[in-house]
Amino acid sequence: MLEGSDHLSPFLTISREDWARLAPNTELPLTDEEVKKLAGLGDPIDLKEVDAIYRPVSKLIEIYVQRQRQIAKERRQFLSEPETKVPFVVGIAGSVAVGKSSIARALQRLLQRFDQTPKVDLVTTDGFLLPNKELEERGLLGRKGFPDSYDRHALLRFLAEVKSGQQHVQAPVYSHVIYDVVPNEFISIDQPDILIVEGINVLQPPRINPHSHQPTLAVSDYFDFSIFIDAHHQDVESWYVDRFLSLREGAFRDKDSFFRAYADLDDEAAVSLARQIWTEINLVNFVQNIRPTRSRADLIIHKASDHRVSKLLLRKL
Repeated sequence: MLEGSDHLSPFLTISREDWARLAPNTELPLTDEEVKKLAGLGDPIDLKEVDAIYRPVSKLIEIYVQRQRQIAKERRQFLSEPETKVPFVVGIAGSVAVGKSSIARALQRLLQRFDQTPKVDLVTTDGFLLPNKELEERGLLGRKGFPDSYDRHALLRFLAEVKSGQQHVQAPVYSHVIYDVVPNEFISIDQPDILIVEGINVLQPPRINPHSHQPTLAVSDYFDFSIFIDAHHQDVESWYVDRFLSLREGAFRDKDSFFRAYADLDDEAAVSLARQIWTEINLVNFVQNIRPTRSRADLIIHKASDHRVSKLLLRKL
């Protein structure tokens, strides 16, 4: 049970008003201009929302970072291990169009302003999607974003290398214009203080090995703190349709866009197509794979129909 007065719930429910009261005791606000640059398409995040919600979240994460560093130091001393810089990894999950990217970017900027965590990198799991050609060969192009559409081994290997303190770990790059992984293009992650990993299915539970019948590693095994951005599916559908219409007027018109054919649709046809894609693909993924993982998060941020956060559920220590 996630919510309610049941004392057995692993979560403490905090109203927006109570959470916002933590903001005055938290440092490092962003400017209005900075927040505007961070906002994703169709996500009306603003300075007021960042100040009330994500400023305290950044402070909470910073507390966890300091606690982890202290434990790591004592462990090294106990085991006589050499000192190694190991990034603190934050996972952010949630549906398509729920606003994960804006939140991830806002937290990245906020966390960079703490003295102890100046280097904060951000990676999206889109780069670990299988290339379109391979998805087509496997009959998975219509399931893009579902757990089986990712190169899970590559993602696990990337996180293992990051958490082992390796330098210059490469992550593949995804283009939303061509709707595919960009061949031979990578970003380099070089021992950041914090790494934010954002993706719709990053909180999937461990899989069972078909041969040994034992659970395998999960992506979330490498997370030190995880966040799930939650909202009612009808609200997310509305946000998805609005974003589709905005893309029709923008990115879809790029000559290299995978969705170039959609750019000239009239409003009625565009809305109809967006709702069809949402219902047949994204809603199925949301119901079957994404939302069931929210109970695995350390912090659940619930958004109301206006994109404003209405409450937060924090896992009890």
